[in-house]
Amino acid sequence: MSRLPHATRAHPDSTAAAQRLLHIVRQTLVELRPAAAQDSPVSLHSVLDSDLGLDSLARVELWSRVEREFGVRLPETLFASAETPGDVLEALLACAPTVVAPGPCGSVERLPVGPRERLAPDAAQTLIEVLDWHVQRHPQRIHVRLLGDGDVPEDISYLALQQGARAVACGLQQRGLRAGQRVALMLPTGRDFLFGFFGILLAGGVPVPIYPPMRLSQIEEHLRRQAGILGNAEASMLITVNEAKLLARLLKPQVPSLREIASVAELSAEPGTFLATRRQAEDLAFLQYTSGSTGQPKGVMVSHANLLANLRAMGTAFRVGADDVFVSWLPMYHDMGLIGAWFGSLYYGFVLVLMSPLAFLARPLRWLETIHRYRGTLSAAPNFAYELCLGKLTDSDIQGLDLSSWRLACNGAEPVSPDTLQRFAERFARYGLQPSALAPVYGLAEATLGVAFPPIGRGLLIDWVRREPFQARGKAECAAPGSADALRFVSCGRPLPGHQVRIVDDQDIELPERCEGHLQFKGPSTTSGYFRNPPESQRVRHGEWIDSLDLAYMAAGEIYLSGRAKDLIIRGGRNIYPYDVETAVGSLPGLRKGCVAVFGSGDPASASERLVVLAETNEKDALTRQRLQQQIRRIAVDLTGVPPDDIVLAPPHSVLKTSSGKIRRAASRELYERGEVGRPGRPVWRQLLRLAQSALRAQLGRAGRRLLSALYAGYFWALLGLLGSLTWTAVVLLPRLSWRRRLTGAAARLFLRLAGIPVHVERLDRLRRQEVRVLVANHASYLDGLLLCAALPPEFSFVAKRELAGQRIAGPFLRRLGTCFVERFDLQRSAADAECLATALQAGQSLLFFPEGTLSREPGLLPFRMGAFVLAARADVPLVPVAIGGSRMVLRDGQWFPHRGAIQLHICAQLLAQGPDWLDAIRLRDSARAELLQHLDEPDRLLLAG
Repeated sequence: MSRLPHATRAHPDSTAAAQRLLHIVRQTLVELRPAAAQDSPVSLHSVLDSDLGLDSLARVELWSRVEREFGVRLPETLFASAETPGDVLEALLACAPTVVAPGPCGSVERLPVGPRERLAPDAAQTLIEVLDWHVQRHPQRIHVRLLGDGDVPEDISYLALQQGARAVACGLQQRGLRAGQRVALMLPTGRDFLFGFFGILLAGGVPVPIYPPMRLSQIEEHLRRQAGILGNAEASMLITVNEAKLLARLLKPQVPSLREIASVAELSAEPGTFLATRRQAEDLAFLQYTSGSTGQPKGVMVSHANLLANLRAMGTAFRVGADDVFVSWLPMYHDMGLIGAWFGSLYYGFVLVLMSPLAFLARPLRWLETIHRYRGTLSAAPNFAYELCLGKLTDSDIQGLDLSSWRLACNGAEPVSPDTLQRFAERFARYGLQPSALAPVYGLAEATLGVAFPPIGRGLLIDWVRREPFQARGKAECAAPGSADALRFVSCGRPLPGHQVRIVDDQDIELPERCEGHLQFKGPSTTSGYFRNPPESQRVRHGEWIDSLDLAYMAAGEIYLSGRAKDLIIRGGRNIYPYDVETAVGSLPGLRKGCVAVFGSGDPASASERLVVLAETNEKDALTRQRLQQQIRRIAVDLTGVPPDDIVLAPPHSVLKTSSGKIRRAASRELYERGEVGRPGRPVWRQLLRLAQSALRAQLGRAGRRLLSALYAGYFWALLGLLGSLTWTAVVLLPRLSWRRRLTGAAARLFLRLAGIPVHVERLDRLRRQEVRVLVANHASYLDGLLLCAALPPEFSFVAKRELAGQRIAGPFLRRLGTCFVERFDLQRSAADAECLATALQAGQSLLFFPEGTLSREPGLLPFRMGAFVLAARADVPLVPVAIGGSRMVLRDGQWFPHRGAIQLHICAQLLAQGPDWLDAIRLRDSARAELLQHLDEPDRLLLAG
């Protein structure tokens, strides 16, 4: 359990305690917002969030200071229930002083985990079938261990979950729920949420999780914020806590579809018999809302097929099994807590140790203590959680902590700070945490959850890039690690198995590596769109791709997030949409209507984003300005649930706009971060002019780069068409094979030189000796054949698929170059072709294969066909791997827009089979694959596929 660093004497009287408490609150405010602290008078009756602007993260600091100062341990429930310093004082005076006894962090409790082998329902098509599968095989196994306020946890088995859910489902059906109807779930993390969610599924409904209010006193305002979501979902029922039921009835006039409001206890007590409903893989599993209520609510439609595809891909990438233990405090209304923690444990059969989010916020040490106590192997959190553990825990707090069991510490849901993770790894290494456990991940609700994960056990991969080229042109040019004027980005890994990612420009043209652009993705986890919101669904869909609205670049197949193309603000893991707040704040008397900008600004101290409200006013009176700030703070809390970190009342024309009157949030943020908002003595027109010049330069630069890229693409294809047609004619006419091959090689080299594509060949000397060989090369681009013609000696015959032989243009050209064709589908003819190839080897003809048999736009080495390796083993000839790097970035499969880029060819050392048998050929294949991977900056797709 938590220990305080020191104890104090018995409590003083209430007056002295009140003065000490208010001093702590004032000091916290001054450090949080030095410029605005004087505008926030503090009393015992000040409301912590709307009056003082203390959000949940600021409360963590306040709580720890109060506990240290008074030598007490405040109840964790107070974190959610306290509204004023007076509430804190009342609890403070009721607490007994705590005497600290240094010692180990706590006892270790071994949970009854499953076997090391994989324990998952691979044939299940719905989440309901997943639960049924586990109930049939091990009904009494612990599924979830719930940690409450007391020391005694509550264990929920698979059977208990099914029985509790069936009771809820029976109550829903008795109240008239029909298949496909939406049921909102506004419950805190706990038993009722688990039973309620699955009860909705079993009854045939579609769960709609929405986050509960932090404090019961805020239920009325909170429900008003959720009316937009409930209306968009056309929720027919709302399952919530008893305290919210009466106030929830006020929603009925705003949500016409809402006809029932009940608690889990009431539904479970309904008499009747549960009737199972048949659900299909393509049916909705739930709606995941990603936006607020006053704008256009966006409910991501997640089908059972989407959900199971994502769980299987994530489980494969991280090699999870039934012997894992997942420790989570993440809220259940958030996709990382709902899908990653709960559904992941449900699918793979590992134990989920579940604690309340408030327990973590009130006392961050509980997260690490729980991992220590239950030997947790998996856990995940946004970046701010790791930063809290660094900033709020002293060495005496974590004495005796053992994190050696923690093999996977995921960091996602908000921008990842390399500094935070490096410091976390360094500090907790002495407590058993392996640096390789830290895993920055990338995902979003539109992809169900996960999009990209790093290789397991690798740890952090940080890319240092030169600042000026990146900020000016979006080019992520490498910089020396530790460079003072360099930017750092953290790799989020590679796309999950079966999923694809691409980086495109504004015209959806795929960009080469190390170029910043829009990140788009596709795969079996991708949503079909937003519920009852066709405009937003159409806005993010680009053919079969979905625009993440994030900016990123790729390097060596790794994804580096660099920013956001959307105005979304992520504060403490919560999504905030500026338009909602701007509209409401702009209606306040005393502010200039339509002249409010809300944006996020990076906070180096917390490695998170600060919520900033910039509003124009003509008011000069100090009391009036103070009143305006308090009103703005109350509105922000009402709409978003969190207070702004900074409220700036600025003179007219401080909020920058486009010519059509739209708020320029990014430009206003830039002005704010430079400290030039309302600065006296600097004319606004000069600020506007400087920003306009900067924007114009950037826009002209982008337009110029797009034009140059388009011109290069036209030149590339024109040059290829001209040289190709001349070469084709000459090859058809020349009488000797050696002449035809030499001419083709010369034409290929000329094309590459004129196209500005440098080719660097390493260890070509390994092919200069006249000897019969089998060459195998990786296949990344349609340029690969041309590259090999340009680089290799002319004695090699290509081996190509027979479909090419019948093509009108390619067929005659390839035949005249002595290409050998093989059948891929007709087994009898394929065997005959193999005999012909063996005969060619015996006659002294060297052969060149692409053993992958095809190519893909995704980075990675595909599985190999066995033909080349069987031939080399049986003929007892050397096999030489050839690694081609960079060609995929010049011209990807399915992308006919070429890019400039350098290409490398590495001639690997030759390999010899140990014998002519099948197993010898397999060993030869594996050796060749290992050689290629050693010289390629691409992943092994065999490993990614599991």
